[in-house]
Amino acid sequence: MKLKAGMLQRLLPFLSLIILFVALSIASPYFLTANNLTSVARQTAVFNTMALGMTIVIISGGIDLSVGSILGLSGLVGTMALEAGYPIVVGVLAGIVIGMLCGFLNGLLVTRLRIPPFVVTLGTLGIYRGLALIFSNGLPVHKIPAAFSFLGEGNLLGIPFVAWMLVICAVLVHVVLEHTRLGRYAFAIGSNKIASIYAGIPVDFHITAVYAIGGALTGLAGMIEASRLMTGQPTAGQGYELQAIAAVVIGGGSLNGGEGSVVGTLIGAFIMGLLSNGADLLNISNYWQQVIIGSVIILAVTLDEVRKRRAV
Repeated sequence: MKLKAGMLQRLLPFLSLIILFVALSIASPYFLTANNLTSVARQTAVFNTMALGMTIVIISGGIDLSVGSILGLSGLVGTMALEAGYPIVVGVLAGIVIGMLCGFLNGLLVTRLRIPPFVVTLGTLGIYRGLALIFSNGLPVHKIPAAFSFLGEGNLLGIPFVAWMLVICAVLVHVVLEHTRLGRYAFAIGSNKIASIYAGIPVDFHITAVYAIGGALTGLAGMIEASRLMTGQPTAGQGYELQAIAAVVIGGGSLNGGEGSVVGTLIGAFIMGLLSNGADLLNISNYWQQVIIGSVIILAVTLDEVRKRRAV
């Protein structure tokens, strides 16, 4: 009986995605069109990339509320490099490096100050956003090479280029989690940090590394967002942390740490993307979309807690 319940719990996100897909196909004649599905793929690429980084962080028992601000700062610095005349590859790498440095600082503050990640990243949320506004004087960056749009809007072999990038990132994160020491230690630390310390695992090092990886992926997401908008917005990414956390939780990740998967996170992110797209097609207010997202998060966490209580 417990085995069946566990199997159902693992399949629930996938079943929910199928049900939502079918429901939207029936509710709106515009949903099941090539243009709309391509648009969904491009829109969810940003959240998917961020959520992959958030997956590693949450598995290790942490959380990063600053990812929206990191996205904005990374996209801004990357586009400022492009405006200064640097090649597109250099601009994209600049955004990724800025994201990695922000994540590294988050991990360093968590491990050195022994302050809960919630508090640390809540503080850096404001710091990174403030830095983006200071660097830009509150003004967006517009003078960007037209070729930069390929990152977010281009196609490769008839498939959105961001979809290829997402697949590569997903495979890399999956390999890290399932086939490297960092991944195994992340699960161990998230499951029982004290036991990990006694087992001789260098906990502080791996927690810092996890945040740095999450920041790098968020930096890439920031450049994808800048490419889609063709502007570097210092205010970009506001509220995106909610989307990233929701994707991980809906996909089966636990806010208590020790649980999560790449496939589950991708499914969760696509559920969030379909909810947003379906709401737009059905003319549902953006205000109600926030209510729906918050409700879905509470429901996912509740189901996770119920499952754990039954397993005890």
